[in-house]
Amino acid sequence: MRTVNEVAKLSGVTVRTLQYYDKIGLLKATVYTDAGYRLYDDQALERLQQILLFRELEFPLKDIAVILGSPDFDRRKALRQQIELLTLKKERLERLIDFARDIETTGGNKMDFKAFDSTKLEEYAARAKKEWGSSAQFEEFEKKNGNATEEEKKMKAAEFMAIFKEFGEMKGQSCGSDRVKAQVEKLRDHISGNYYACTDEILLSLGKMYSCDGEFKENIDAAGGEGTAEFVTKAIETYLKN
Repeated sequence: MRTVNEVAKLSGVTVRTLQYYDKIGLLKATVYTDAGYRLYDDQALERLQQILLFRELEFPLKDIAVILGSPDFDRRKALRQQIELLTLKKERLERLIDFARDIETTGGNKMDFKAFDSTKLEEYAARAKKEWGSSAQFEEFEKKNGNATEEEKKMKAAEFMAIFKEFGEMKGQSCGSDRVKAQVEKLRDHISGNYYACTDEILLSLGKMYSCDGEFKENIDAAGGEGTAEFVTKAIETYLKN
């Protein structure tokens, strides 16, 4: 077992980031000591590696949670794709270094921007994301949103935020009340109906993210008033416990 400080030194990830991953359910500590300290085993470290690989591809944390929570996730495939992506990044960086050295050596202007071209890298990254998105959740997401117009996407987003506005109107109620539980079910049905099947695990992960992630929290509180994100998180946790 390793402490959170040891994992931070080993991985280069800050303690604060590890604590955040724990709070949103993306990387839970293996055990907690009586004093509340987080301890991580080798399996947790392997999961951290998977998270960092996807972060290298600039996957949003919410997408990573869905992918790693899918039984279809193939770690070996992810590693193969990551190696190829890093190789492309390395080649592009080498071209940029050669380009800069050439300018330094000649001392003149070089009207050639080929070294800055990231098309190949971007195309590969997009293809890799599509392939890694072959989980049941991502396939369902693509079916439901692949051909959606911008107007339709905006409408879905507005309906989504309206749910949080309604949560905000319930903040004075108990999280275990029938009305609040029905609202959690409404949120879950919206996610399942418009994006992907919202399992208990995904719902719990999203719930924690709503109150921990700065952008999520800000948007939800803007819709339902200050404290709404925290209320939604507690409502989801209470719903799943029951």
